[in-house]
Amino acid sequence: MTAKEKAGSSPERYNFTDACADEIGFKVYGNGKPVRLFVAGLHGDEWKDTTEILMKINPPEKGTLALIPLVSRGKYISTLDPAYYPVMGKSILEAIEALNPEIYIELHSYSRENLEKLAGRERLERIGVPAYSILKAGVLMGSVSPRVRKKYFPKEALCLSFEIQKENPESREFAASVLEVIKETEARDEFIEYLKKEFPEQARKAIEDYRNFYGEI
Repeated sequence: MTAKEKAGSSPERYNFTDACADEIGFKVYGNGKPVRLFVAGLHGDEWKDTTEILMKINPPEKGTLALIPLVSRGKYISTLDPAYYPVMGKSILEAIEALNPEIYIELHSYSRENLEKLAGRERLERIGVPAYSILKAGVLMGSVSPRVRKKYFPKEALCLSFEIQKENPESREFAASVLEVIKETEARDEFIEYLKKEFPEQARKAIEDYRNFYGEI
């Protein structure tokens, strides 16, 4: 049985190479729209804090949930690096092109000493992308790399990157709870309303950052 068949997907719809799908443990739950794609373990040792979260997630009540729990255990290359997606993240691009998801989520992890680098106000000036917002239990929320956001998704798509604090069980638990919400979300604006209700300040910052960086929301 091929990896596509294990995932309950037809080769015609999900045009992956079987070898690649077997290596990364590609899974598809449900069917129809909306299509959601969650990926974790993108580089370095991040898989130690993120992969298990996707391995434990349950199927959605409606629509499709595609998972790549482990993209790569190779060396750390930033997703902002032009070399990341065409090489180390090739499986992500294949999944995006095959699935055309309306919702795309990346799950990363960070060390405590790097919090300021990710969430500090100077991040935009320093590396050219907005700072992450701090949600709860050390979980950060921001946009995915503009290299994939601008090229592969329309503005109506929900594309988010979450950073989990390494070796922090509470951080992993909270991130898992947010993913449970997103896996049932049917559209970007629905999740925005959830953020406005649960995390109003972070929602305001995220919307402002998006408008300043990408244009109208």
